[in-house]
Amino acid sequence: MEKEKAQEKAQEEETTLDDKKYQNPDMPGPAPNQPSVKDEKEMKKAREEIEAIKKKILAKFKFINAIGIIPPQAAEMFDEENELSKEERKEKPMHLAVILPDDKEKKYNEVKAEIIKIINEAKQKIWLNLFLERDLWEICMDSKYEISEAIGMSFPLHDKGILGALRVAQIHKSLVLKKFEKYVYSYIIAGSLVRGTTVKASDVDVTVIIDDTDVKRMPRLELKEKLRNIIWSYVMQAGELAGVKNPLNVQIWLLTEFWDGVKDANPVFYTFLRDGVPLYDRGGFLPWKLLLRMGKIKPSPESIDMFMSMGDKAADIIKRKLLDIVMGDIYWGVISASQAMLMLYGLPPTTLQETVREVKNIFVDKEKLLEKKYWDILDEILIKYYKGYEHGKIKEVTGKDVDRLLKNSQDYLKRLKELRKDLEKEMQKKTFKEIYKNVFDLMKSLFGKKPETALIKDYEEELVNKGQASPRFLHTLKQLIDTKKKYSTKKIPSIQSSERTRKDSVYLIESLIEYGQRKEMGLLQKTKVTITYKDKHADLFLTKPAFLVEGAKIQKITEKGLEKSTANEFNNAISTFKPHRVVMDSDILKTLKKELGEFEIGL
Repeated sequence: MEKEKAQEKAQEEETTLDDKKYQNPDMPGPAPNQPSVKDEKEMKKAREEIEAIKKKILAKFKFINAIGIIPPQAAEMFDEENELSKEERKEKPMHLAVILPDDKEKKYNEVKAEIIKIINEAKQKIWLNLFLERDLWEICMDSKYEISEAIGMSFPLHDKGILGALRVAQIHKSLVLKKFEKYVYSYIIAGSLVRGTTVKASDVDVTVIIDDTDVKRMPRLELKEKLRNIIWSYVMQAGELAGVKNPLNVQIWLLTEFWDGVKDANPVFYTFLRDGVPLYDRGGFLPWKLLLRMGKIKPSPESIDMFMSMGDKAADIIKRKLLDIVMGDIYWGVISASQAMLMLYGLPPTTLQETVREVKNIFVDKEKLLEKKYWDILDEILIKYYKGYEHGKIKEVTGKDVDRLLKNSQDYLKRLKELRKDLEKEMQKKTFKEIYKNVFDLMKSLFGKKPETALIKDYEEELVNKGQASPRFLHTLKQLIDTKKKYSTKKIPSIQSSERTRKDSVYLIESLIEYGQRKEMGLLQKTKVTITYKDKHADLFLTKPAFLVEGAKIQKITEKGLEKSTANEFNNAISTFKPHRVVMDSDILKTLKKELGEFEIGL
């Protein structure tokens, strides 16, 4: 039994970041050092009592960055830090944290004396803890992380951003520490918070360094990605617990890559060491930071050569980036917008050369919707620069060229937005004209050439009143008439109204075509009679010319008699025949009698 326990203990001691317990995003419990419900109530009461004190302090010193009540569970720690006597500790004073901007250092003693005076006049058991912003970071540099955490978790009476930002970082740190235990090597804060430029909406920049020196089985890149996902999953929870909207930006570094960066004098890591402040550190970051201050961390000759060579390449890199701007962003911006306008006009997607040509042919010359100076901009960007680059004529551009082309492209795109409005109006008008023509051409083919009002009346009597068409189409017809009048008086209808009329007109046209087909079919049937001769049956179609159809046998009736015909010829005669009242003339009867002999006619 003892042997099994020893094995289990040994396995626990060998647990590393490779193990699955560190590779899932299960949320840990609430962050440590957060006030309990009871403490929250006490703090709320205390806040009400010192609200008047806060107002007096801020009325006197508007530049104060933050005022907060230190959590009661941290009071004893602050008693110790302030070296309170036994008698002072027995009174259990509330610790008030007040933070001043660094540029008010000269007013420190004046502010302290005045606030103590205000507290004494209020006869409250309050102990003042007055800090400059940089004092907060010196506390961290002295490894007094519990003091820093208590300040961050203080109940905010007044905050211009620093307390909220510090609080969300402290909570996130606690969540990460609870999950990864001993594998968090350092938790560093940097950015605007440390520089003293924080506002309420400032981002909070933090970096977590994970000790990966005992990783054996998993590739480090894979491990880093998994850790990144888990640590990032706590960002939202930290924000909710902190009750602030400051975005938390988290950078994850493995200890091995951090060491490589420092050793190779990577500027990113140098800057990070110089400016970063640890909210938690296991003894690595602070010594490195101090060694950097002492000038003991120096780049190797190889790293100096590498970064010097980067400087030598800077000019080439800049030239390439300038070309990328012209040949990439500016080029695609103008050609895509131009192609969109051509497609709106009705053309299929165009090539580069076609785009330049058609923009001039259609919008400049034909429709006269675009001034030539804007086409000149398009031609210069697409032909002179882009095609010139393709053919090796353009190898570099200057910053002045980029500025000019960028301004011209912006002017061009702004003009295209105006062109789009004009073009949409023109296309809207063109579409309406086509619809109007199609509708009333169909009406005239059905009811004869009459004025629109007479055609609408015939439509109502012949179709609507007889239940062969929907009454709503009468409204569509009247809407077409009304829209035509608007265009004639240059009162352009709205896009919504035009689109509604277009959709209704599509259904109206379908209804008219269907009615016309039914009408033609009915009249066509009247042209067909049945011929019976010698116990045989055939269909006689009184088209022009007339046809006699007997099964698959098709014959055409001409002056010469019955002539062999084809299905194509017969179908063509049927499709082009305009039905009307037909009469079987004597010539057809004579031809049939001559060719068939005696016959009978049936309907």
